[in-house]
Amino acid sequence: MAVSLLAREISDLCLGKPALRPLSVSSTIGDALLALKTSDDHFISVWCCTHSSSSSTSSDDDDDVDARRCVGKISMVDIICFLCNEENLKSPSSALKSPITLLLKSSQGLVKHVDPHSSLLEVIDEIIGGTQNIVVPIKAENGRKLLNKPPSGPTHHHEGREYCWLTQEDIIRYLLSSIGLFSTIASLSVDSLNIIDDQILSVNYHSLASSTRDAIALSLVRQTSVAVVDDDGILIGEISPFTLSCCDESVAAAIATLSTGDLMSYIDCGGPPEEIGKLVKERLKERNLQGMRELEDFGSNNDSSSDDEALATNKKVAKFTRCNSYSSRMVRRAEAIVCHPKSSLVAVMIQAIAHRVNYVWVIEDDCSLVGIVTFCNILKVFREHLEFLG
Repeated sequence: MAVSLLAREISDLCLGKPALRPLSVSSTIGDALLALKTSDDHFISVWCCTHSSSSSTSSDDDDDVDARRCVGKISMVDIICFLCNEENLKSPSSALKSPITLLLKSSQGLVKHVDPHSSLLEVIDEIIGGTQNIVVPIKAENGRKLLNKPPSGPTHHHEGREYCWLTQEDIIRYLLSSIGLFSTIASLSVDSLNIIDDQILSVNYHSLASSTRDAIALSLVRQTSVAVVDDDGILIGEISPFTLSCCDESVAAAIATLSTGDLMSYIDCGGPPEEIGKLVKERLKERNLQGMRELEDFGSNNDSSSDDEALATNKKVAKFTRCNSYSSRMVRRAEAIVCHPKSSLVAVMIQAIAHRVNYVWVIEDDCSLVGIVTFCNILKVFREHLEFLG
């Protein structure tokens, strides 16, 4: 039964998925910023024309695969890390006019097109190999889109074709719905399954937040997070790309001027506390980085922003101000996204899905950090289990 489940076509998982909103590879970083602010998604897909007459991933119809291909994805975290560069901090408005291709280097190989008839097992192999987002055409054999309901608002076409993408979370959620078929491994502990990764990204609570930039960028690529620990290795909280993606670009100023502990407060409290906000402004002035204030006027001065886009942008900011961060919960020792080495595989899957993250920290009873369990390593367990059955 488990083997037959993973033989299912990947198109089965695309039901109800929204069509991707394309952004041209010729766009600027500022274009990407506005697109993110007017989107409900944390990532924007970037596309380019290929004009290829054949493709190994699109045998679903006889049309030339010359429309567009997704070549990467951009998040608010990419933009924040880019703006944290010293030269960009001095003139962020100029930095936002840079080509989007500067941000695509970190997402190369993370996005891949697949045939809608590919099996779930084939897709799991792609994810284990490093792919994060699986791009699937939303198109039936008769040429009509049947998998999804038409999206509200503007329809996002790619020269007559539409696509959605599947993530690690989608695959884990699907497996969790049929976890009974994997009863022999579901109740085993993450420790006994040997899926606790001790190669984690961590920073000290008292360190400069600017020292976390590279770790934040790497955690985005790994789809994990940056652990914040004290001098004794006790897990205090985290700097999560998921939390940062709910913020706006002005967080770059906080990263450049605050300590890691203050940065956690800045992004975790539904908006920066007044005293920390003042501290950021003072330190920007001391370092002659007042150009960062240009970012506050970026959206309002951009002529391409319509009233609808402005409204959506405001909603995006409001979404951040209401956000309950996982970091702040962990500071109070609430085990929102932490587990113990003896936690079962299924319990860890449920925790991660419930909190919309791709990982769960593993700690001992004294809150000392052991490692991390990721969706990718969980998928490896399911893959190995199927090989054993086969």
